[in-house]
Amino acid sequence: MEAAKVKKESTRDGFGKALLELGAENKDVVALSADLTESVRIHWFKEKYPDRFVSHGVAEQDMMSAAAGLALTGKIPFACTFGAFASGRAWDQVRVSVAYMNLNVNIAGTHGGISVGEDGATHQAIEEIALMRIIPNMTVVVPADATEAFLATKQAVDIPGPVYLRLGRAAAHFLEGSDDFKIGKASIKRKGKDLTIVACGHLVYTALQAAQHLEKKGISAEIINLHTPKPIDRETLVSAAAKTGAVLTVEEHTVCGGIGSAVAEVLVQECPVPMKIMGIDDKFGISGSPEQLYAHFCLTEECIAEQAEILVKRKK
Repeated sequence: MEAAKVKKESTRDGFGKALLELGAENKDVVALSADLTESVRIHWFKEKYPDRFVSHGVAEQDMMSAAAGLALTGKIPFACTFGAFASGRAWDQVRVSVAYMNLNVNIAGTHGGISVGEDGATHQAIEEIALMRIIPNMTVVVPADATEAFLATKQAVDIPGPVYLRLGRAAAHFLEGSDDFKIGKASIKRKGKDLTIVACGHLVYTALQAAQHLEKKGISAEIINLHTPKPIDRETLVSAAAKTGAVLTVEEHTVCGGIGSAVAEVLVQECPVPMKIMGIDDKFGISGSPEQLYAHFCLTEECIAEQAEILVKRKK
């Protein structure tokens, strides 16, 4: 297994640093906020390039419409707010004004998943991967660490259509190999032969820890970082499923329509194998620390290892 570095940093920080760098590289890059400038980490951009920053207040729908207008004039807007609001309050504007027109609008949705913690159900975006990936023309990216978030942000400007970046609030472990990140190409973080564990975001590191538990029990787990749910890397998934014969998906997102559903859509057609989807089981989030919530929703390394053992037995 490629060992994770000790240092941790949030993916929203990686995004904010990349946006600041993009501002220096391209005068057409602009940043839009919906009253959450520091929370979404675009305050650095605002301080450096105030003439390319607009705060819309608590008006996410207006922000998305403005982003579409800016894109039509040749600008490269980054519309930034909490993921729950970008995918919920402004979904119609994202669908019609942005995606239908296939505009180069980059949407940064921070505070994704239950790792938001104490903010509670209203601010814990656990449906937005599903809501964004079903929109035609939309690219959806879920970085696993700050390095991936930085690179995803830099690469997003070169994608002609809209991009949704799901970013986290809590610090995430840096993973080896993140420098090779490329939107649309899944990353194999660990080779294995008995089953494949597909994860995204913070839970990639958790899956790697679960693999260590499984190794002690004689189970070899392959770990795939599916940082791009759309467009999905069909080749890597089918190859892994054919090799290991079982697939477990793990995400801090509802089990309805997330990466588990995306993986299943591929494998049921091209390489059916025993499969288990782990995530939020059709429930809203609750308040608590990230650690408490991972335990409450059975998304710890121990829970992943337990489900992996059950899945391997289904192969026999």
